[in-house]
Amino acid sequence: MTSSTSGGEGPIESLSAVTLTTPDMAAAVAFFDALGFSMLYGGPEEEFTSYAVGQGYLNLQPGAWTSTADVVWGRVIIWVDDVDAMHARAIAAGYHPLTDPIDAPWGERYFHITDPSGHELSFARRLATD
Repeated sequence: MTSSTSGGEGPIESLSAVTLTTPDMAAAVAFFDALGFSMLYGGPEEEFTSYAVGQGYLNLQPGAWTSTADVVWGRVIIWVDDVDAMHARAIAAGYHPLTDPIDAPWGERYFHITDPSGHELSFARRLATD
């Protein structure tokens, strides 16, 4: 078994897609559309929706649970050109981020927000280094 901590080496090439389940496709589509994601196919009445995210994809598919409190899964981190502009866009669309944008000690500026299905997303950008 070979392991690599240098990044980019080894058998894993890239992450192609993340697929999130949602009990309300229309609310999920409205959220991602409002934040400026580019839909490739699907929509509020469809069984599967896919958005372009860089060279990868963020997908939505139906899934049911009794409440968003039942969703325990982790976080998707999405890099954006301007963290503060994305935060303002979310607020302007009527969504309530969990945090304000902040510079983290690991070298990223980010904020967290929960989508209508309870998935936690982090919008981030690497901080410039001198």
